Amino acid sequence: MENLTKDLFEPASREDRNVDKIRRPSIKYWPDVWRRLKQNKLAMTGLILIISMVIMAIVGTKINGFKYYEQDYSLINMKPDSVHWFGTDELGRDLFTRVWYGARYSLFIGIAAAFIDFVLGVLYGGISGMASRRVDAVMMRIAEIIYSIPYLLVVILLSVVFSKAGSGSSIFVMILAMTLTSWVPMAILVRGQVLQLKESEYALAAESLGAAKSWILKKHIIPNTLGPILVNITLAIPQAIFAEATLSFLGLGLQPPKSSLGSLANDGLAGLAVGNAYQILIPAIFISLIMFAFNVLGDGLRDALDPRLRK
Repeated sequence: MENLTKDLFEPASREDRNVDKIRRPSIKYWPDVWRRLKQNKLAMTGLILIISMVIMAIVGTKINGFKYYEQDYSLINMKPDSVHWFGTDELGRDLFTRVWYGARYSLFIGIAAAFIDFVLGVLYGGISGMASRRVDAVMMRIAEIIYSIPYLLVVILLSVVFSKAGSGSSIFVMILAMTLTSWVPMAILVRGQVLQLKESEYALAAESLGAAKSWILKKHIIPNTLGPILVNITLAIPQAIFAEATLSFLGLGLQPPKSSLGSLANDGLAGLAVGNAYQILIPAIFISLIMFAFNVLGDGLRDALDPRLRK
């Protein structure tokens, strides 16, 4: 202490007061996910495409004034022009209106099927993951048996049953057939996440304080599995849309005059023989765009939700 002199010290400046302050404000999880998603140009392109498709599916059928069921035999198989922007079909119906009408049904079926998969998968997988080992084993074997049933066989059987009942194939039949088996992958995903997270410190602490398993599942585990679940949903929607398009292309989809993109492609198949390739190319292009948009958005969400890729 005797060797300390004033020459060894310097007065602190005003600039030094802010040295220990945090220069960058902390960002919460979901704003940070949105920030990283915006940096992915391909994912944002997919998001813009999806939003545009949804808007056009709602208002696109009213733009040029034609009805999707309106037939005019004097305008059969007209190629795209300034009046009929996508041309007409074999019955003289405007393809522009029918494409957006079909996109409405395809998007609705895809989103509805993915939502049902989400609800059933989260409930079944969550209960299975939180239950005892014996109950979990039984529930998973049941799920595996259900998943082994080909959905095409289910669609055919349901179509036959409903056609005998007089209602034919409808949106209800399509969604029911696709969701009878397609919810199992979501359930397996949620079960795996629950088995991992229920051994975490915060879940064990809540259980030690007397919290019920259902409360822990709802408040702690499911919110922490939203990342993989959202990615799975964005990938399940195009799978459902493609499945619907495949079934409609095989003639197992919606019945005329209702149409989807798959049934429009099926109707346009006959136009190839007479040189009207646009009748199948246009619906096929829109199916491809929807598939592309949801897949790149799902890939972007997967990267944005991964905390290991945070910069």
